[in-house]
Amino acid sequence: MTGSLAYIGYGLAAIGPGIGIGLLVGKTQEATARQPEIAGRLFTNMIIGAALAEALGLIGFVLPFIVR
Repeated sequence: MTGSLAYIGYGLAAIGPGIGIGLLVGKTQEATARQPEIAGRLFTNMIIGAALAEALGLIGFVLPFIVR
């Protein structure tokens, strides 16, 4: 039963980074539409932010196996 709970916990932990990355990409697209000349700098910042948000999802995936 604890294995099943770990997978449910990972599913819940993946919701936050998914929403965060979605908002990040959406706002970057909006900013690029407003000022196309800074698209390169925005893209770089977006990739760094997405990597940080994805790291939270990976921690949520690994943590139930470590604590177990």
